[in-house]
Amino acid sequence: MSRPDGVVELVPLRGVPEVRAGDDLAALLLTALRPVGGLRDGDVLVVSSKVLSKALGLREPVDGAAREALVLRHSRRVVAERRTGSGTTRIVEAQAGPVMAAAGLDASNTGPDAGVLVLPADPDAAAADLHAALADRAPDVTFAVLVSDTAGRPWRSGQTDLALGSHALRVLDDLRAGTDADGRPLAVTARALADEIAAAADLVKGKVDGVPAALVRGLPEVVDPGTTEDARSLVRTGPGDWFALGHVEAVRAALGAAPGTEEAESVGIPSVGPEEPRDRGERAVRLALLGHPGARVAGTVSSGYAVSAADPVLAGRVAARLEVALAGEGQTSSVTVEPDGSSSGG
Repeated sequence: MSRPDGVVELVPLRGVPEVRAGDDLAALLLTALRPVGGLRDGDVLVVSSKVLSKALGLREPVDGAAREALVLRHSRRVVAERRTGSGTTRIVEAQAGPVMAAAGLDASNTGPDAGVLVLPADPDAAAADLHAALADRAPDVTFAVLVSDTAGRPWRSGQTDLALGSHALRVLDDLRAGTDADGRPLAVTARALADEIAAAADLVKGKVDGVPAALVRGLPEVVDPGTTEDARSLVRTGPGDWFALGHVEAVRAALGAAPGTEEAESVGIPSVGPEEPRDRGERAVRLALLGHPGARVAGTVSSGYAVSAADPVLAGRVAARLEVALAGEGQTSSVTVEPDGSSSGG
């Protein structure tokens, strides 16, 4: 996909008032669009998920530990979790689609009402509904709607906006089977257009400035009322997801303590900050013993561990589990099996 003139405009929509449950968001956006000429053919209207959730009344009262339960309720699965000073932070596959922290629950800039904002369960449908409400009042304009949200990214510091929901927008520019400028075949390149547009629009939106929407002009080729593409299709799941669990969580899940479960809580959740080897070792011991009553483990990371049980097969099994659990904690220690009765529990 090439641009003849290479010019793309990012236009902030100012003057949108505080949005409350039941407000006509389409009407508020159209009013904010008037000073910039209204909707035009080829426009992409990028709207923050926050104002969409406010208008739809997607708000839940929550405090303290209840927030962790709410995160799990709005999650399909937990990818990684760490203990912090204020509780447990979880990276999850949200019901709304993306993999993100805390299922996208938002407690900032939520307006005068209490509680936290939650994401629409089907952001693409919400984008389609908003598009329909706008199109009713601008029937002769061909445009797209993109709902954006903020998320962090693996291996990169900071956050950026991504496409949460979309309608009438080409979300992916698949260049595979094409060639580059040197004539070489492109085998893996597929540009995430919707994410690029969401991130670009965020440059002129802003949580501090209170600008919840922006127009992206100059990309008419990405606007397609007949497309079946949507933002959810950008989420990698199944065989295409190489990072379904954090490396620590993968080890713990294999040993019976999958993230987000009571077993993980009982064993203890790793801290986001530095921990002493003793603490990591004790957690590894609890994980090794999980579901294996009758076995005992004595020792520390520094001195080594001895595993004993009346059943030598059980002792060997727990010893093997302990070696794996220690590796998952980033600890190296000797693990031996002792005759039953030669070591005390610990």
